[in-house]
Amino acid sequence: MRYIKVTALSHTGLVRDHNEDSLVAGPWTLCGTVTENPQTLVFPLGKPLVVAVADGIGGQPAGEVASALIVRQLASFGPSLDSEEAVRDALNICNHVVYAAADRDPALLTMGTTVAGAVVLAESLLVFNVGDSRVFDATQDRLRQVSVDDSPPLPRGQRTTSLITQALGGAPRFSAITPHVTTSPLSAGDRYLVCTDGLTDPVPEDALGDVLRVHDDGRAAFELWKAAIEAGGPDNITLAMIGIGA
Repeated sequence: MRYIKVTALSHTGLVRDHNEDSLVAGPWTLCGTVTENPQTLVFPLGKPLVVAVADGIGGQPAGEVASALIVRQLASFGPSLDSEEAVRDALNICNHVVYAAADRDPALLTMGTTVAGAVVLAESLLVFNVGDSRVFDATQDRLRQVSVDDSPPLPRGQRTTSLITQALGGAPRFSAITPHVTTSPLSAGDRYLVCTDGLTDPVPEDALGDVLRVHDDGRAAFELWKAAIEAGGPDNITLAMIGIGA
């Protein structure tokens, strides 16, 4: 029987004083906490399985609250996410949930979060994101980004930016979103990386690819985290490796 293996890790990094990232893998969520070691979960391939990260917007209140709200919502939607339309509807609901929570508590005003992930179906993969957290296809020798960054154009020579052009929540008044959702075929041996920008900002894409060419599963997650730490660990680091087994 084919199966889905998910290996996940979340860490504060070396600069931030707390973790505003959250993660979901099927019914399992990790919100604002730190994993001492990569955690591996195995699921049967068949019903929709969502794997996603959410990165609370820094410099605004309660990023950890916003990111936790999103992954818990996605966990509850889980088995119903069987099409691009269903994923778009779920993300639009998530956006409303963040704004509704902020409306109920003035201390949460302007809280927001990015989200990026994939829904694994029996024969295909639905990739989605809002913001600048990323999804990569790591199946081939060359890492390939399959999410779409919601960031302004970068000046020549600049590789990263902290600015984002849309998020879930994050504004004083409700702002609609346009989620990025695409479908790809799925086969045994396929491998994907889902991560927050705490990994991709300090570690260039070619360096991530070098790690994934050599390592897999828990060792891959550890080595990716290690690369971000050795690059200064300037932000929270959250990642999930998705592998399709035969």
